Amino acid sequence: MRVSVFGLGYVGCVTAARLAEAGHKVVGVDLNDQKVAMINSGVSPIVEPGLEELLGRVKAAGHLRATSSCEEAVAASDVALICVGTPSQANGRMSAEALARVCRGIGNVLGATRKPYTVVVRSTVMPGTTAEVVMPALRAGIGNGERPDVKVAVNPEFMREGTALRDFQSPPFTLVGCEDKATSWQLRELYEKVDAQFVQTSVRTAEMLKYASNAFHALKVCFANEIGDLCEATRVDAREVMRVFCLDHKLNLSDAYLKPGFAFGGSCLPKDIRALNQVARAADVDTPVLSTLLPANVARIRAAAATVLATHKRRVGVVGLAFK
Repeated sequence: MRVSVFGLGYVGCVTAARLAEAGHKVVGVDLNDQKVAMINSGVSPIVEPGLEELLGRVKAAGHLRATSSCEEAVAASDVALICVGTPSQANGRMSAEALARVCRGIGNVLGATRKPYTVVVRSTVMPGTTAEVVMPALRAGIGNGERPDVKVAVNPEFMREGTALRDFQSPPFTLVGCEDKATSWQLRELYEKVDAQFVQTSVRTAEMLKYASNAFHALKVCFANEIGDLCEATRVDAREVMRVFCLDHKLNLSDAYLKPGFAFGGSCLPKDIRALNQVARAADVDTPVLSTLLPANVARIRAAAATVLATHKRRVGVVGLAFK
């Protein structure tokens, strides 16, 4: 398959190299002429174990080259993977400036040709970005008239610095958000050599899932650190606690309790969270994650009650009166 990769940063370089290794004809695109020159010399512009050797091999095999020309890249490809950055603005809001600029450029080229084309957003973007930024930017570049032959999809990456090559080849799953089967099959073919389950979902779900994953990963780090601090304060081996904790794949490391719904209850969870927080206060241990659990749970109950009361109905049915 002929592929262009826009943005030769961390995600773009690894993506381009791995796809070229899989036999695809790949063109990397970046406004930074130094990055382009390094790729064309088989040299990695980023530090990642094994990447420079891989770039050298795929460059020598003729499967990868780089350019700063959007027109050249689109002409030489049938699929574009957009891997540009979406940094935080001063107020924390995601910046889609680079993403919009790339999409307008691709649209300008497509406006002068009738070739079928697929634009895939690999950058991390908030839900609604594809509909509100990507597609309008493409249309603005293309000009007047509908182009059903131009497809759009979202394909988040799940790579970590230091293990990115391995993570690309063996991700938790290959996630694609798109609205038509043809695009899904095209991307299934693109990633056929990747060792992972192929999951197709909606565009907005794919956009949100990357943020949900990253938020959960951050939560796990903070949770483990707070448990570690509590263990130290109570003279317990924190690493042994978490080692045994991770042996539980039924409740701890599983999909248990990970379904959106109502608050937690019962006699155990509220009591034990209160006890942990009391120990933390007594030991002068800061636990911002654990200390928000009970207030967050109360907020959930209040929100549910407010939803019911807002109906102004006098008869209320409660389905399910189980212990928890």
